[in-house]
Parts: sequence; C-alpha cells; structure tokens
Amino acid sequence: MARRGNSIIKGIEVSELIRLLNKAYADEWLAYYQYYIEEKVVKGIMKDAAIAELQQHAADELRHADMVAQRILQLGGTPLLNPKEWFTQTNCGYEEPKDFDVVAILEDAIKGEQCAISTYSELAEMTREKDIVTYDLVSRILADEVEHEEDLTALHEDITEFISSLRG
Repeated sequence: MARRGNSIIKGIEVSELIRLLNKAYADEWLAYYQYYIEEKVVKGIMKDAAIAELQQHAADELRHADMVAQRILQLGGTPLLNPKEWFTQTNCGYEEPKDFDVVAILEDAIKGEQCAISTYSELAEMTREKDIVTYDLVSRILADEVEHEEDLTALHEDITEFISSLRG
C-alpha cells in the first residue's frame, strides 16, 4: 500500500473508494465481454462497421479494467478476484444479446455507455479536490466513455437513416 500516496486523499474513506472502484472494475469486465460477444454475433446491414467499432470499444474496456485494477492496488485494495463477483458488484449489469440485429446491438451498447458515463461522472464528482490521482484516472475513462457513446450513436443514426432511405 502506498502510505504516502494515500495520505494525499482527503475527505474520502479509502475503503469506500476501493469498494466503488471495484464496482467500476466489474462494469469494465462485463462491458468488455459484452462488446466481445456482440461483435461475434451481430448481423445485418453495415455490420462490418459495427464490428470494427465493437472491437475497438472492447479493447478500450479491457484497458479501463487494467487502469482501475492498478488504482485499487495502489490504494492497498484487491481487485475482484472471482468473475462471479462482477455480477453482484456491477453498477451497469449485463444482459446477454437476444436480438443480433445490428441496430439492437448498437442500442444495447449505447445504453451500457450511458451507464458508464453516469458511474464515472459520480466517481469524478466524489474525488474532485479530494483524490487527484483517482480523479485523473476516472476523468480519462469518462472521456473515453463519452467518445464511445458518440461513436455508437453516430453509427446507429447512420444505419437507421440508411435503412429508412431504402424503405422510402
């Protein structure tokens, strides 16, 4: 544990911060798997564009999980060790894809990103001016999640607009 590093944290219990970071860690692993499996099963028009986006986002979520795990360790905690705990500790949950249509897959992914934005916004607010290291970490992840939502929304709009033009 980084005793001197933890001494800069003011107004937040380190144990509570570790607990909340573990919840975000669970979210990242579940988001990684969601993107991983969705890019395998997605079907429909413009699916190749969706696959490329889902693959990139999966890589980003895995990177986020690593970043969060490193911070948990710095704080003297232990990242969740059993994947079963991801389901009990998650903020955003996980629902397996049931409709493999590209539009439905993108809608599920957008919903996940919106939850991640809420989670990291709350963590940023909680750590602002209290724990600059965690604040910096969650701010970087939050920026990625906002970009993910924008990318997925733009792709969703492009596909639905294209489908509408084909029908019209």
